[in-house]
Amino acid sequence: MTGSEGSTDSSSRSSSKKPKYSRFSQQELPAFKPILTPGWIIAVFVLIGIIFIPVGLVSLSAANQVEEISERYDDKCGPSEDKNKAVEFIQSDKTNKTCVRTFTVKKKMKNPIYVYYQLDKYFQNHRRYVKSRNDLQLSDTSKANEQTGCDPILNSSNPIIPCGLIAWSLFNDTYKFSLKDKALEIDKKDIAWKSDKDYKFGSQVYPKNFQSGGSLGIGGGKLKDSVPLSEQDDLIVWMRTAALPTFRKLYGKIAVDLEVNDVVTVTIENNYNTYKYDGEKVLVLSTTTWLGGKNSFIGRAYIILGGISLFVAAFFTLLYLMKPRPIGDPAYLSWNKYPAGEK
Repeated sequence: MTGSEGSTDSSSRSSSKKPKYSRFSQQELPAFKPILTPGWIIAVFVLIGIIFIPVGLVSLSAANQVEEISERYDDKCGPSEDKNKAVEFIQSDKTNKTCVRTFTVKKKMKNPIYVYYQLDKYFQNHRRYVKSRNDLQLSDTSKANEQTGCDPILNSSNPIIPCGLIAWSLFNDTYKFSLKDKALEIDKKDIAWKSDKDYKFGSQVYPKNFQSGGSLGIGGGKLKDSVPLSEQDDLIVWMRTAALPTFRKLYGKIAVDLEVNDVVTVTIENNYNTYKYDGEKVLVLSTTTWLGGKNSFIGRAYIILGGISLFVAAFFTLLYLMKPRPIGDPAYLSWNKYPAGEK
């Protein structure tokens, strides 16, 4: 071989596009390739049923341990003489909107007892409603006058803080509880998500011109001008919009136990106008367990899925026993592997 030929061979090897060998590039790494035989499939369905059904029963038991009292009050706290004048009643500044209701405790409720307000037929997930806010304005002091996206609740000459439909439709019913002529304190501390308070609402951003031009005709709670948005828990809870038209939002917590047959008196300020769109308002008192509030859906879903899995396993078992089919040689599944003696 001459020198020129040697240099040509070396240059051709160096310019080759052949990749460097590795088990990864050649797909030779170990891999789990299960063969789904009838036995494997039946075993998997049985395992799912064995796991899901006990989990569902435990979840359902936890949900049933939650004690809850709820009552719709918008129909009882409206005008008693003429229901057709409900909108006029709720929008008037001259009418007395105070309403007194009572709750009788049927089972002992251990503290903390959570107070929720529930709204029905209220579509907080409407696209225009959800977008009517400015997150920079809520969190950043230097952007406090920013109102982009707040249409139709904005004022270019005199900025509104917070602006937008969500903030201006803030729920403004109030509740005062008493037991045996003694007031029950409602704790509103830490009712909002910590992440919202720390990152979405600024500690140096204060309300400005909020509700100065009147509400939207359905509600509009007032905010304290001297308190930063990060400490306005009612606003923060309300600004986390709900995905469904029926939702609950936390109003506060009661830090005392309620015994059986206790009669709790609630004085309600019925301010929020759900009559305009034929909505409903419900006041809820509820305890919690390790799984949260009263929600039997998770438990029922696990039980149903586990039951379906066991049924499918039994069906496949009977089908396999009644009409068995011979299983082929799994060696033929690979292109470069054959049974011994074959090529």
